[in-house]
Amino acid sequence: MQRKDVALLFIPGIVVLALASGLRSGAQETPAAPLRQLKGPSRPAVYDDSQPSSSRDLQLLQKDLRSQKKQIVAANMDLSDVEAEKFWPVYDRYAADLAKIYDTKIALVEEYLSSYNTMNGDQAESYIHRRLATEQDILALRLKYIPEFREVLSGRQAALFFQIEWRLELMINLQLAQTPLIEP
Repeated sequence: MQRKDVALLFIPGIVVLALASGLRSGAQETPAAPLRQLKGPSRPAVYDDSQPSSSRDLQLLQKDLRSQKKQIVAANMDLSDVEAEKFWPVYDRYAADLAKIYDTKIALVEEYLSSYNTMNGDQAESYIHRRLATEQDILALRLKYIPEFREVLSGRQAALFFQIEWRLELMINLQLAQTPLIEP
């Protein structure tokens, strides 16, 4: 393994440690409220990030995260029965729409993994444009669903939901970051 590849393996670990420790800004003296840690399902997902992701690894990650994501949201939202009855149908529609975009994102990463050693400059640029388009699609979907979640949640609950979503997305992106870098 090349020296720069080894160094790149440490970066996600540092990011995870920073996120897990809940680092505060140096200008911030005391938080207004205690920091909340994201609760997970009873069975934690464990991924081996010591090797670059393979297509099979991506499929397992995708399947496992989809099955655990709803559990993580439920564990952290603390909804009443009435709120839950209104929230979960909106969430299920949102999750189905988001899954379609993530299917595209995973397919792009799989395509990249199968051809990053041989792709030419135009193919590499095309990959970047398509990958960025999926990120735009995710943002557009979230913007579309804000009013729908606000119909069934308070503003603070909706904010909490999207914060949970962002943290889960960070975990997914950390796994995707294990793909090998293209050589210039």
